[in-house]
Amino acid sequence: MPSNVTHAIIGTAGHIDHGKTALIKALTGQETDRLKEEKERGISIDLGFAYFTLPDGTRAGIIDVPGHERFIRNMLAGAHGIDLVLFTIAADDGVMPQSEEHLDILHLLGTHRGIFVITKADLVDAARMAEVRDEIELLADGTSLAGAPIVEVSSITGAGLGTLRAEIVRALDGFEARRAAGVFRLPLDRAFTIKGHGIVVTGTAMGAEVRVGQRLRALPGGDELRVRSIQVHSESVEHAGLCQRVALNLTGAEKLELARGNVLADERLDFATTRFDARLEIRPAAKRALRNNQRVRLFIATAETIARAIVLDENGTIEPKSAGLVQLVADDPVVALGGDRFVIRDETNSRTLGGGTVLNPLGRHSRKPLDAYRANLAILRDSSGADALEALLNLQDVFAVSAARLALLMNQPLAETAQKLKDRRFIKFSIGDEEGFTTRVKWEELKRFAVEAIAAHHRAEPLAPGLEMEALRTRSPQEIPARAFRAVVDRLLSECEIVREESVLRLRSHRVQLGGDAGKLGGDIEAALQKAEFQPPDLKQLADAMGLKDLARVRTVLGALEREGRVARIATDLYFSCAALKLARERLEAHLASRPEITAAEFRDLLGASRKFSIALLDYFDHSGVTMRVGDARRLRARAN
Repeated sequence: MPSNVTHAIIGTAGHIDHGKTALIKALTGQETDRLKEEKERGISIDLGFAYFTLPDGTRAGIIDVPGHERFIRNMLAGAHGIDLVLFTIAADDGVMPQSEEHLDILHLLGTHRGIFVITKADLVDAARMAEVRDEIELLADGTSLAGAPIVEVSSITGAGLGTLRAEIVRALDGFEARRAAGVFRLPLDRAFTIKGHGIVVTGTAMGAEVRVGQRLRALPGGDELRVRSIQVHSESVEHAGLCQRVALNLTGAEKLELARGNVLADERLDFATTRFDARLEIRPAAKRALRNNQRVRLFIATAETIARAIVLDENGTIEPKSAGLVQLVADDPVVALGGDRFVIRDETNSRTLGGGTVLNPLGRHSRKPLDAYRANLAILRDSSGADALEALLNLQDVFAVSAARLALLMNQPLAETAQKLKDRRFIKFSIGDEEGFTTRVKWEELKRFAVEAIAAHHRAEPLAPGLEMEALRTRSPQEIPARAFRAVVDRLLSECEIVREESVLRLRSHRVQLGGDAGKLGGDIEAALQKAEFQPPDLKQLADAMGLKDLARVRTVLGALEREGRVARIATDLYFSCAALKLARERLEAHLASRPEITAAEFRDLLGASRKFSIALLDYFDHSGVTMRVGDARRLRARAN
């Protein structure tokens, strides 16, 4: 990458007409008001962009945000990526309403490096300047910018600009960009078409680097596209990343309606979310407590949507000047990963209420038991390392998650996640084509559920052999893909008193015994089948003969008789007595001992049964390995060749 690019973003903030745009022009010589209306009205409406050249020739990106309350959504779209803020307060006006709101937003977004710039210093005397300094210190108290330096300047006379430049250099001297966490993401603040070049998008980069030729995914939606070229500060580069203003020229995006709020991301990031858990701080300016299920306006990166705030704390509210755990349920999908910052305003977009940090990007609709859910969120809020990873896994609906997916959710490099997964509290499973991980807490919970579910089935259906594997999977409180369930069952068999018989699971102690009324019914059914010999009644006929209307009960008893070896199931809902089946086989084999083959008609005559039953028996003997079909006839399998 060229030496004139640095990984830092400088942003402005402050009340309308407090000289943000004029200050940037005085510092850089660059005009950030680009819209005709902005130039005509003399106010910033949308985001403006420039760069600041440091003494060593490197450049830091600049985002100039509008100060008018009507354009607060535009301010929020630019503020998410600020590393160093130049917070302007005009000397003549002092602290104003948007001064307070902008500082609240910066505090909520975690901006802790800043310089308060008193602009229009040429308009006031020393006494007034002292008053403004006092106002600033009072304003900053209790925020992330408390104690930040204060510099007095005049963009008209140039007074103080040298001091401000030096303060900026000092703030960025040895500055280490925010830790590159997770995959590349670019929340879009602009998207436009350049004739002959196609779609161009801009934004402040997050996460790892992007390279020319790389495939990206547009979220929400998931459409894939490719990077044709990259620019940083109007210069072409081969790669760019975290804490840089980036412009991407894209191919494959011609039919997409890309706009502010969309995110371009590494193709491995394949999801957006409408429900995430977070720590939420309510600011004093909110005036009143946040209520459970209150509708709010959510701002995250450059996206904006309406959301419902579910307060997870016991009292169901979060008072001003305090923080709590919430689940935000958005009307529209947003891209939110662990550690991302967000802001909420009231539904009418007239007041900033608070903001916070994403803890669990994929919040559960069912949060029961709530105490355990809150406890895991508290660990995510307060801890890191394997503790946090375990808590995140415990919060997922799915039973097991791949290391790559966990790294995305945690917003951290895959190697870091893989190292944490070596801890003994995690268990590895095959989940289809890749390995997945769960926690011992979730595994023990699943074991208890499996044993209890099978036992409950035995109590409800004592004559049934057990519970179908698929029924257990679909009833599980944890989402388990069908391809992954076999590995789960194999481990259940090794650790629990569970036995598998084909696709059925039963407790090792379970035995089907026909006793009482079921025993009498079984005897009557067995006798009826023996009497019918080669033309047995079907289920309905058996039920009618026994005076029953419940076909399911007859089917259950027949299944128990089959497991006891007293009847044989020839086809679906078709049973023969074992004696009749044995006799039919003896006659078949005796016939084929002297002849090479037998037709269905010959077998029918041999048994004295109807064609329906003789064909069913022949199919049964084919499947059980006694005979083989050759054309329209059957031969003994030993003679088939």
